[in-house]
Amino acid sequence: MVQFLVKRLIGLVFVVLCVTFITFIFGYLAPSDPIRVLLGEHFNPIIYAQLRHQYGLDLPWYQQYFNFLTGLFRLDFGYSYHYQGRPVWDLLKTGIPFSVELGAWGLFFTILFGVPLGVFAAIKANTWLDTLGMGIALVLYALPTFVLALVFQVVVVWIDKNTGLNWPVANWGQAWNYDWSSIQHKIGPILVFAALTFAGLARLARTSMLEVLRQDYIRTARAKGLLETIVVYRHALRNAMIPLVTVIGLSIGTLVTGVFFIEQIFNIPGIGTAAITAISDRDYPVIQATAVLGAMAVVVGNLISDLLYTLVDPRIKAE
Repeated sequence: MVQFLVKRLIGLVFVVLCVTFITFIFGYLAPSDPIRVLLGEHFNPIIYAQLRHQYGLDLPWYQQYFNFLTGLFRLDFGYSYHYQGRPVWDLLKTGIPFSVELGAWGLFFTILFGVPLGVFAAIKANTWLDTLGMGIALVLYALPTFVLALVFQVVVVWIDKNTGLNWPVANWGQAWNYDWSSIQHKIGPILVFAALTFAGLARLARTSMLEVLRQDYIRTARAKGLLETIVVYRHALRNAMIPLVTVIGLSIGTLVTGVFFIEQIFNIPGIGTAAITAISDRDYPVIQATAVLGAMAVVVGNLISDLLYTLVDPRIKAE
């Protein structure tokens, strides 16, 4: 078990290093000069040289990358180009609670509805219930993020106009606050996020469950006269969860980055919104920081998946 985790941790460290190098090189080789863009029409050679020195852009690339790596250990992502003198971490830390809350609740409802729907569809395979459930899941899975979000907002506006309900269609309220006003703002984005992700999980759960239900040991358990609920939930579901654990672990990566389009459309001040704003402003330190945070979130999700594997499949402990 310890050897298994050590191997995974070493691999994950190399993944993070590769991501940091790629994000740094992309920013370093970007075609535009961020300091010249920052100065705009007020370009002055002396101020230009001072700002390049202040941001460390006059150093060789390898020294800039070393400074970038050492800063990561202190959660120091440098200073924003667009907001002069303001640390990148100060820009992002206020948005992390919003993105984490959106991702956490979205993942919760994804698992809550996606796995049971997939299991139910597998049990009722080739019936109208299976067709209806998977048909709905396929439609949701095929819809782009922004389309579903905009359709939801249009429906809410139509209901507000005809009923006088005044249900909000944007904003988020206070992070991790659940008074009625905040809940009204949060229900829409969370349901849209969950609808987009639960569809894929439901279809995977159905496929995995069907494969397990056709195994010989399931037929043997039924032949012994075990109750169907015991066969399905004690024997089949545990083995069917193995591929689902992988998907759930990868989904944990969204807890930090959230969903960029959803945050933008619903005007949620998360780090996804900060990243999109930084791209339009060519604020490379902010772009690099969001890319690294997203990669680290995915890495943590993979590590959690590895830990969950040992609970779902005891054979992994011996590897």
